[in-house]
Amino acid sequence: MDTDIKNVVRASDKEAQYDEKAKRLLGNKYVLAYILINTVDEFEGMLPEEVVPCIEGEVIVGAVPVEPGLTNAANQDSGMRIVGFNSENAEINEGLIRFDIVFYVRMKDGLSQMIINVEAQKDEPAEYDILNRAIFYASRLISSQKERDFTNTNYNNIKRVFSIWICMNMSENNLDHVHLIDDKLLGKYKWKGKLNLLNIILIGLSNDLTEQNREAELYRLLGTLLSRNLSADEKLSIIESEYSIPIEESIKEAVNVMCNLSQGIREEGRYEGLREGRYEGIKEGRYEGILDSIRNLMESMGWSSEQAMKALKIPETEQMDYAKMLD
Repeated sequence: MDTDIKNVVRASDKEAQYDEKAKRLLGNKYVLAYILINTVDEFEGMLPEEVVPCIEGEVIVGAVPVEPGLTNAANQDSGMRIVGFNSENAEINEGLIRFDIVFYVRMKDGLSQMIINVEAQKDEPAEYDILNRAIFYASRLISSQKERDFTNTNYNNIKRVFSIWICMNMSENNLDHVHLIDDKLLGKYKWKGKLNLLNIILIGLSNDLTEQNREAELYRLLGTLLSRNLSADEKLSIIESEYSIPIEESIKEAVNVMCNLSQGIREEGRYEGLREGRYEGIKEGRYEGILDSIRNLMESMGWSSEQAMKALKIPETEQMDYAKMLD
């Protein structure tokens, strides 16, 4: 039984879109099973409980350095959260990249494997095109297999890879599968090889929670888990009633800490008013809720006022005024 998902949902609450919380939520094997069923052809039509045993490895959220060439850590544990064999990937004279979640999954024949990478983005990046980054990640997943999954020139042993990108706060729900195709420009000769080795899945999530139906089950599940508008109880209610995800209670202290942290995010709307120029409102007491959020973070997390204000993304130019009100 999965003893983790309920705690993670409660602990994340409206903090779900913060990087570490999103990775923990998405790293649950049952959540990953729903993602695979709806994005990877091999698992289409299967039930989550049929896919979960195919996912190999223990789930560990966080950066675990594994150089190319080291063997994977599959089958160490039957845990329900996974960060797979290689969450960091480094090559000599190349930059270090960190994968959010990466793991092996067995295919239906029980023998073959494919490599799945899942990345969470709070929104579509403005400083670069997300597809370019996805292509880089998928390519690295292919090239890093040499001397780990195949040796010398045994290129026929390359495993299929799927780099799945979940982008939140989009204008609409969407799903794209980017993959290789063979355009016959001259002649009909069929070159040997597998065009399906490299796959990129782009999932866009809008802020509006999708209505319950089979076609939209993935968007509703991900939208529920990552929502900043639903409470922990509302999320758990949807998961328990609509999805085959085992839920048990655990780690109450972490739940309480994260619920206090979430209180800061609940004041986001009021804080936006401050940023729009109603600056004098601090002195008039109209933004007492933000001050309460800072105090909650300081008390529950043991943070300084500066750390709390940074977590709430209060601009440095305005932090001094809040600091004075806190004295």
